[in-house]
Amino acid sequence: MNEPTVLSVVGARPQFVKAFPVSRLLRERAREVLVHTGQHYDFGMSDVFFEELDIPEPEYNLGVGSANHAVQTAAMLRELDAVVESEDPDLVLVYGDTNSTLAGALVAAKRDVPVGHVEAGLRSGNWSMPEEVNRVLTDRCSDLLFVPSERAVGTLAGEGITDGVTVTGDVMYDAVLRVRDRAVAEATVLDDLDLDRGEYVLATVHRQANTDDPERLAAIVEGLASSPRRIVVPLHPRTKNALERHDLLERTIAALTLTDPVGYVDFLGLLAGAERVATDSGGVQKEAFYLDTRCITLRDETEWVETVEAGWNELVGADSGEIRRALRRTDELPEKPPLYGGGHAAERVVDGVVSFLDSESIAHD
Repeated sequence: MNEPTVLSVVGARPQFVKAFPVSRLLRERAREVLVHTGQHYDFGMSDVFFEELDIPEPEYNLGVGSANHAVQTAAMLRELDAVVESEDPDLVLVYGDTNSTLAGALVAAKRDVPVGHVEAGLRSGNWSMPEEVNRVLTDRCSDLLFVPSERAVGTLAGEGITDGVTVTGDVMYDAVLRVRDRAVAEATVLDDLDLDRGEYVLATVHRQANTDDPERLAAIVEGLASSPRRIVVPLHPRTKNALERHDLLERTIAALTLTDPVGYVDFLGLLAGAERVATDSGGVQKEAFYLDTRCITLRDETEWVETVEAGWNELVGADSGEIRRALRRTDELPEKPPLYGGGHAAERVVDGVVSFLDSESIAHD
């Protein structure tokens, strides 16, 4: 019997992290074809992750680059369709909630190829977020829905989706466990930036809702600038462009410590060493939880609701006063519950994929 082919689609730095533990195991049991859409394309946002995590070199790099959502997704659809036609995979595996996720799922569905979605069933409840649109539509296209928590099972059931749902835990926890000790031991960025552990706040801002709205972005900058501790910001290219466009870059440079995007090892080292983190990233909210770092989320809602309910994450939106208050909180964090599995999510994803492909093979014999 021929070895089954799984086409894995990634395109943004959180997806590289999620794919890293899965690809290692998947390649032991199937033929994986890794496709990088090129959604994130410069070294600090892409290549360095493949190098540090020893992710296999993608068989395809589509080089789509940045554009508005419609143009970028359309380009991905066109390029991915040609790859799916050429490779004729038995399953397309997608991760998370980016345009790359949705494009991979749509192309597969249109060509009647089964879809597996890692990190399915998450909802922020905010339909104006492009990521929310991508999550919902991808789940509707998927045959296999790998969810990180029981809450996600209930969410999907409420939408009428019950078949093919498997609770795996979070593959990003797998990745953090694999790299955590190495990050603390090898990360040089703290020395490079003259930082002392526990004496600075890490901040990341990249969501379109924050970067494209000058009032929200200005409020976030002012809120962060009020911190009693030094604020360190690895600056996303979108955010730098927005700061320049909204005439906020000079103020930001004066108030905060800006650095170029960093690789995964250095980023986890920064996050583990931070007194707390302020972020609008879903992935960073989880990584902070795994690394015992208090989190302030610069959004009005989150798809990772359990971290808020556990008391380890606080939603402050883009309110400078709320950001200021949250940066000064000194209350003790509660005992941390064991959310999102025990670090074996990648094994469960691969088991689910292989079991599905085996059943499909038997059904077609």
